[in-house]
Amino acid sequence: MTAPAVPILSEESHDFYVRSMLLLQEKKVPFLVGGAYAFARYTGIERHTKDFDIFIRREDFDRAAAVLKEDGCRTELTFPHWIGKAYSGEDFIDLIFGAGNGVARVDELWFQHAVSETVLGVKVSLIPPEEMLWSKGLIMERERFDGADVAHVIEAVGARLDYRRLIDRYGVHWRALYAHLILFGYIYPAKRANVPAWVLEELGSRLANETSAGNSKENICYGSIVSRQQYLHDIGVRGLKDARLQPIGTMSAKDIAVWTKGIEVDGAK
Repeated sequence: MTAPAVPILSEESHDFYVRSMLLLQEKKVPFLVGGAYAFARYTGIERHTKDFDIFIRREDFDRAAAVLKEDGCRTELTFPHWIGKAYSGEDFIDLIFGAGNGVARVDELWFQHAVSETVLGVKVSLIPPEEMLWSKGLIMERERFDGADVAHVIEAVGARLDYRRLIDRYGVHWRALYAHLILFGYIYPAKRANVPAWVLEELGSRLANETSAGNSKENICYGSIVSRQQYLHDIGVRGLKDARLQPIGTMSAKDIAVWTKGIEVDGAK
């Protein structure tokens, strides 16, 4: 199946995206296509976007940036813990190797379970639907909530998902996944079977056990995982531990400071 041509691209944008993919392939820099193109492939829902999302391993960022720079792009490591960009005029490509909250880092499993596809006439691999759900399911900002995207992906391909891998991906953040799955059954009652009973039973059992155990002894806020802005009061004023911070999370204090400061940066996600 060929992925729908999601945005109505200008000739310049189209050529830039195609040329970039071909150059990365020629230089053997592994990458996956995500964003609106992968979403359209899995759900059939097309939408216009201003960027092109390419997912790479962190260790491949310098190589990818060098390849695109040789082609005349201006490149930057926008936020060192998860994303860089390559600009060609007014167009740009996001070079993504994680998520702003430090979760959903691109690793070998993304490539092992990638889906073969054709995007803009180029044979490429798309990010797996499980990894799409992992990263989108932890975005709950005031200005951006990806819950509808999660529901649409489950509605479209939920019957074929590897739920064991999806649960393992969420790890300690499994409650967020459970919340999305509960909402899915509410949104699409005729598709409830897309989420196997054992998944809800397992997560429901975890919830029951945690509820019976009472309050956690950790004075921690996981709100910063789903929103970098809305829980700053809890961390900065109330003194709760930031779940993003090592060793609980994956981010350093510097990463968090730069990312928090970047709230006002145009184009940050």
